[in-house]
Amino acid sequence: MDEPDWRRFITAYHQAHPGITEQLFSLTDTSPYAWLAEPLRGVEGTVLDLACGSAPTRAELPDADWVGIDLSAAELAEAARRGRGPLVRSGADALPAASASAGAVCAAMCLPVVTPLPQVLREIRRVLRPGGRLAALVPSQSGLSPSGMLGWLRVMAALRAVRQPWPNPQARDGLAAVLRAAGFRVCCDERRVFTLTIDSADAAALLADALYLPGLTPRRAEVAKRSLARWAASGRRLELPLRRVVADLPAEQPSQEPI
Repeated sequence: MDEPDWRRFITAYHQAHPGITEQLFSLTDTSPYAWLAEPLRGVEGTVLDLACGSAPTRAELPDADWVGIDLSAAELAEAARRGRGPLVRSGADALPAASASAGAVCAAMCLPVVTPLPQVLREIRRVLRPGGRLAALVPSQSGLSPSGMLGWLRVMAALRAVRQPWPNPQARDGLAAVLRAAGFRVCCDERRVFTLTIDSADAAALLADALYLPGLTPRRAEVAKRSLARWAASGRRLELPLRRVVADLPAEQPSQEPI
């Protein structure tokens, strides 16, 4: 899928499903957002939450000078409904912040999908002050047990999908290398496997809705949800491997390789 088509899809998707990622993560055994926020606690200066969605990290950073940024009006409305703010509507490739004005940037589940990624990373570098921190949470393809692999094969088979067509697949398990090439100093690159509880038809439907699948028709989605509802059962668990990468902006920028 080319970039204009992806942008149209992602705009329509979040208009129809505001807060969907936060809803999905509410099914996990422990909060991925709390894990992401750990290295940002105590950071001095403004924390910009990039593509913040319904702004779930706001509650994890209650004492921070936090600003949520997202292009989706529906996502920002959901964040406002939950009493989270301040909020600014903007794309990740043109951040409404002065150069070297932010102490940190938080990027929850967005770097594999924001476009164009090189421009987004340039904007993050621009707004961070020297020594500023980037903390990113992304999906991981590694870390699944054999039963975890079987679970995801069951889910994707129901949806008749092989994979999600991420525009920036390199920004998952390869994110640390991407950030180094963009001039960041990577401090931490960790993987953690969370567990989703899929024990009801509602949880199964939420899982199906939460995946980025541009080719999924409404009819196929309903068939998949019925199939996954039959699979869902008391005690049903689905592994969710995520990666947290923490990087700093050096005071002196090294020469950069193409991303």
